[in-house]
Amino acid sequence: MKFVVQALAAAAALTVAGSALAQKGETVKIAWIDPLSGLMAPVGSNQVKSFQFFAEKFSGAGNPAGVKFEVIALDNKLSPAESLNQLKAAIDQGVRYITQGNGSSVAGALIDAINKHNERNPGKEVIFLNHSAVDPDFTNSKCSYWHFRFDADTSMKMEAMTTFIKDQTDVKKVYLLNQNYSHGHQVAKYAKENLQRKRPDVEVVGEDLHPLAQVRDFAPYIAKIKASGADTVITGNWGSDLALLVKAAIEGGYTGKFYTYYTGVTGTPTALGQNAAGKVFQVAYSHYNMGGQMEKWMNEFKTKVNDDFYTGSVISIYSALGEAMAKAKSTDPVKVAAAMEGMKYKSFNGEVEMRKTDHQLQQPVFITVWQKADKKFPYSPESTGMTLAPVKEFPSYIASTPTSCQMKRP
Repeated sequence: MKFVVQALAAAAALTVAGSALAQKGETVKIAWIDPLSGLMAPVGSNQVKSFQFFAEKFSGAGNPAGVKFEVIALDNKLSPAESLNQLKAAIDQGVRYITQGNGSSVAGALIDAINKHNERNPGKEVIFLNHSAVDPDFTNSKCSYWHFRFDADTSMKMEAMTTFIKDQTDVKKVYLLNQNYSHGHQVAKYAKENLQRKRPDVEVVGEDLHPLAQVRDFAPYIAKIKASGADTVITGNWGSDLALLVKAAIEGGYTGKFYTYYTGVTGTPTALGQNAAGKVFQVAYSHYNMGGQMEKWMNEFKTKVNDDFYTGSVISIYSALGEAMAKAKSTDPVKVAAAMEGMKYKSFNGEVEMRKTDHQLQQPVFITVWQKADKKFPYSPESTGMTLAPVKEFPSYIASTPTSCQMKRP
């Protein structure tokens, strides 16, 4: 009997050891669903290169689980409907991990579709790794167990931005210009609420919403901004919508300041050039001059693909997956999701935490200003000779915002 017990114990130990190593060398496919055509194609192209570059860095010995990451790029044309078609195509290929970030309208459609798929297909669950879609509703009223956000959401960024603006005495009259979809609406909403609370003396002198990725000439908007007397513009615009906006501002002789979310994104650095020095600020969870390992990666990325790396959430995603898969001893999305909840881990911007209550990554946020690159802040995007230099860092607890999420767990 003693021998039988020992044999069973040994067999159990071998089974555990086998399962612990089961994922080692396994390939984990991640479907990237974002635009590779249309006005936002340059942003999508940059980000898919980023995911592929870091898939190599974090594969095998690059992660504690020993898995290999493979990225499948799927063009959604910035369309929610096309994104759902691509989601189905990915699932049909057996992909269990999805990433997307350009357009909260797309993210909302994917969250809903993945919720329904997982409910109807137990054993074939899919996880949504949100790299850049920042509508706060996704971790509040529309929160989902299967959705994990690695960017700081609109409310977190606005909390940091307005905390900074609170001490800027030159900000007196603000114009809100944003894209006409959920993200743009939320930027305007939180800007007004936060300014009223922190700087009630600041006057909002104008507000506009424009079609997403359709405007080619922002001169009429700049004329309205100038006529309003605004000394500051707050915008959540990204991609061509920000690059063309600042280009029109420079050409139109607008001398006020811009407080932005996405100055570092493809096309905008070139549009700014040297004329916007000291006039454009960005709030983000990373910046071009993080130093250390990040600096090495960015220089290598630029040499290898002739582009600038700016979507730091890619690193946080791979770090989280490697840690969670090692902890779960599995690549099964159900077990990995459970392991990622509440997980604290080291990323490029310090210690971060995937908040269990709503799956919103808690992380530091930085305010940077557009200025000439120098020895202290040397990285120059798009060979402009300029950079985004850090002027303020807010630790996680400052930028953190409360959640109303009532998480339904399987």
